[in-house]
Amino acid sequence: MPVNQKPSLKLSQKLLMTPALQQAIKLLQLTRLELEQVLRQELEANPLLELAEDVELEEQEEVAAAEAVGAPAMTEEPATPELPAPERANGDGNEEAETAPSFEEVELSALFANDLHDVPPLGDPSFDEEELDPLFNLPNPEPSLADALIDQLRLLPVPPELSPLCEFLIGNLENDGYLRIPLPDLAAQVGVSVETLEEALRWVQMLDPAGVGARDLRECLLLQLERIAKPTEEERLATAIVKEAFGLLLQQNWEGMAAHLGVSLESLRRALEVLRKLPAHPGALVGASGSTAIEPDVVVKKVGGRWVVELVDDNLPQVHLSPRYLQLLQNPTADPQTQAFVRERMKQALWFLRAVEQRHSTILRVAETIVRRQEAFLEHGIQYLRPMVLKDVADEIGMHESTVSRVVQAKYMATPRGVFPFKFFFHSGLSHALEGDVSSVAVKEKIRELIENEDPARPLADARIARLLNRQGIRIARRTVAKYREEMGIPSSEVRKRGLWMRNSAEPSKIGSR
Repeated sequence: MPVNQKPSLKLSQKLLMTPALQQAIKLLQLTRLELEQVLRQELEANPLLELAEDVELEEQEEVAAAEAVGAPAMTEEPATPELPAPERANGDGNEEAETAPSFEEVELSALFANDLHDVPPLGDPSFDEEELDPLFNLPNPEPSLADALIDQLRLLPVPPELSPLCEFLIGNLENDGYLRIPLPDLAAQVGVSVETLEEALRWVQMLDPAGVGARDLRECLLLQLERIAKPTEEERLATAIVKEAFGLLLQQNWEGMAAHLGVSLESLRRALEVLRKLPAHPGALVGASGSTAIEPDVVVKKVGGRWVVELVDDNLPQVHLSPRYLQLLQNPTADPQTQAFVRERMKQALWFLRAVEQRHSTILRVAETIVRRQEAFLEHGIQYLRPMVLKDVADEIGMHESTVSRVVQAKYMATPRGVFPFKFFFHSGLSHALEGDVSSVAVKEKIRELIENEDPARPLADARIARLLNRQGIRIARRTVAKYREEMGIPSSEVRKRGLWMRNSAEPSKIGSR
């Protein structure tokens, strides 16, 4: 049977994303710093967009020029044909009809700009141009771990052929000071032998703090113990534990370790105290702490007994439409090609300004919904945090769940209880006998309090914690308690009973959990 190919028409519906929608989605998930960069890039690319201060300065210059030369010109030529474009257009009905669309666009843009930007006038005495940004008073950031190690490296008599390799190894260290990339892989990247790279690594391991450049926990502890000039008996025993019985240490087999080393349990306990004092992550002791200044997107305040949400846009560039190009668009005597170019740029500018305004409005609506649902947390603390998911907020504000997901990305909220990311308020819930659903964050806090107040000699097992929470009305299983406990980095009751976990130091828990 022959097969014939014939052209045919078929109607179908498809969901296509317009350029304006794509731009709005892109702006919605940007941080404040990224939005500021995009605003400045758009200012450079689109001539119809100007900074607010530039527009006001141009208006003041035009008024000053008109006051200087305007009066003599009007007395000499009272009926000059060089009238502004709006007056000429109003004088002729045909020209008014031709320029009507541009008037509508100008009114829309002016209204949009007034809603977007509200800057104090230049003559406002409350606005001090000489006032410095408060961020200027912040201290300079601390040097990173790599910078600190390279500065030390330059003071050592490192052979010239090994110095670049040492810097290469320092650049591959993790923030905690470990070198987790295998040396053969690094040697293949730079085209040297593994032995040469090991020699360079030994120079790196001489740097402070002791333990940087280690490839595992055992090597990290040995590097620190070898730096002790005059080791005591306990310190020598601690070195023997790491060298000869490290596997038994990880298994927490104290009796087997004491028998293997031929020491008493009391001597072993004193040696373990030495190991507990050694930092398991020495790189964290050098360089910047990793904390960065966060500028919140919204601020939550209590005004008149009500929680009010305010959008923070102080440091963003105040963008307006250029009045010169708007007048050119209204001028019927202007070049048609020029007007077409300006009209196209104005559409792009309006799309961009609408997207920015929609971003601000969406963030504000999401933040207001979060505050309305979490008033108990703002009033009383973390134990009153209510469970909430993205769908709850999306249904309340009438938006898609994906839109809310983009809003909460890298956005922060300043509250009287601290600065929190938007994602902090979204958690699953557990059933409560009296209070309905309870946030998983509040349940984790209750588990932490129970463990902190437990008897060290008889730590609470996961099943026991689950029973205590059930008595409080929280329906939770033992496996859920174990999952929450592991997420908080708290070891099991058996490890806590053996004494390898200390509440005031996170390092012993990391040693015992390996």
